[in-house]
Amino acid sequence: MAILSSIRRWHLRDNMPIREIVRRTGLSRNTIRKYLTNKVVEPKYPKRKTPSKLDDYAVKLTAWLKTEAGKGRKQKRSLKQLHSDLVQLGFTGSYDRVVAFAKRWRQQQQEQAQTAGRGTFIPLIFAPGEAFQFDWSEDWAVIAGERTKLQIAHFKLSHSRAFYLRAYPLQTHEMLFDAHNHAFAVFDGVPARGIYDNMRTAVDKVRRGKQRDVNIRFSAMVSHYLFDAEFCNPASGWEKGQIEKNVQDARHRIWNKLPAFGSLHELNDWLHQRCLSLWKELPHPLQSERRIADVYADEHPCLMALSCPFDGFVEHVKRVSPTCLVMFERNRYSVPASYANRPISLRVYADKLLFVAESQIIAEHVRMISNKHAHGQTIYDWRHYLSVLQRKPGALRNGAPFAELPEGFKHLQNILLKRLGGDREMVEILALVLQHDEAAVLTAVELALESGVPSKQHVLNLLTRLIEPAPPAPVDTPAHLTLVVEPQSNVSRYDQLREVRHAA
Repeated sequence: MAILSSIRRWHLRDNMPIREIVRRTGLSRNTIRKYLTNKVVEPKYPKRKTPSKLDDYAVKLTAWLKTEAGKGRKQKRSLKQLHSDLVQLGFTGSYDRVVAFAKRWRQQQQEQAQTAGRGTFIPLIFAPGEAFQFDWSEDWAVIAGERTKLQIAHFKLSHSRAFYLRAYPLQTHEMLFDAHNHAFAVFDGVPARGIYDNMRTAVDKVRRGKQRDVNIRFSAMVSHYLFDAEFCNPASGWEKGQIEKNVQDARHRIWNKLPAFGSLHELNDWLHQRCLSLWKELPHPLQSERRIADVYADEHPCLMALSCPFDGFVEHVKRVSPTCLVMFERNRYSVPASYANRPISLRVYADKLLFVAESQIIAEHVRMISNKHAHGQTIYDWRHYLSVLQRKPGALRNGAPFAELPEGFKHLQNILLKRLGGDREMVEILALVLQHDEAAVLTAVELALESGVPSKQHVLNLLTRLIEPAPPAPVDTPAHLTLVVEPQSNVSRYDQLREVRHAA
């Protein structure tokens, strides 16, 4: 455009002849005359096309990028994987060439989306108690001295913007249900609607439009709390933009200033208090003169009353091994020996496991979640093996379940196993736990150890004294029923009567 402007100024303003303009520019007379007409525009030159090793694979790479764009974040192939797949097809170019191609392709897609109007949004407003939004995120925290990857459940009331966070090791059904129980307890009520993305713990299959095949257990939770569950369109995070922004804000408000914790329970307690304090600190985005806590106080009466917590377990059918163990998530848990080699039900909660047979809870364990690359653990309850131990008392010496007996039992075991028949005597003492309170049995054992002569008979004697009922309280006898001469125990009188009878 600069050369065209100069030619026109020289000739029309400075009256320079065309011959002089040709000498200065090196252009032909016909070109100069064409530029001097009013219809001439800046000349356009074809873009330079440099051959690239990627030209033969551009169509293939474009198809791959379209396919990967429709997948979830965790299922997408990285550009390094795409480059490796191209190399297997014969591509000899560099990884940087693939990165540059993908960058241009994404820019073009973004421009096309904005042209189509998808980059334009409408602000949304929600009535008090109308809706809440939910989403998961991944973050890291130092727990027990180890940097741990966590799944964070985010809740946000759409009107007041009151939010709540809770950390879990996994994104499973029982974790999702536990998060709802805690969030509704903090909000002290339930909104009328819940807005979700199409997470696998809620949606079994996404159908056309708004139709969804909702998970049965998730539907049970929704029915329990009486709110309506709504799901966004696939890849349409802006439909729940408040919680998406809350995930971003939480990273610099909470996770960037996170201290170290001894356990996950301590972390969740800290998150609970941190969320409540931020309610009082942060202004409401639409009512800047008021805090989130103030707007929440107005919204709280509009929430539905909170019922009892949802019993959010996931049930599995498991078969008990001959060693009275049940396998779950690479860990093994013990159950009573009477259920060995039998199928039972396992109810999985966020923090515990319940083992059920014949509609009765037969065992309960704290849930252990091991690293994927770590070996599983075995969690024993020595009480589950007492019935087997009574038939096989010799197993007491090296039995794995009895390695964690209470200290008093261990001390008594070390003494009795040195005696002849001491293993059976120790088994009979342990079996008292099946009939009496364990704390009372342990107290009797400790008292017997203090006496210096522990034995089964001594422990039974002490246990009987500990559990025998207290003497009845004295009765106030009415005056007209009081005996004038109260009976007295007189052993000598009994001896006299016996002697008289013998003489007779």
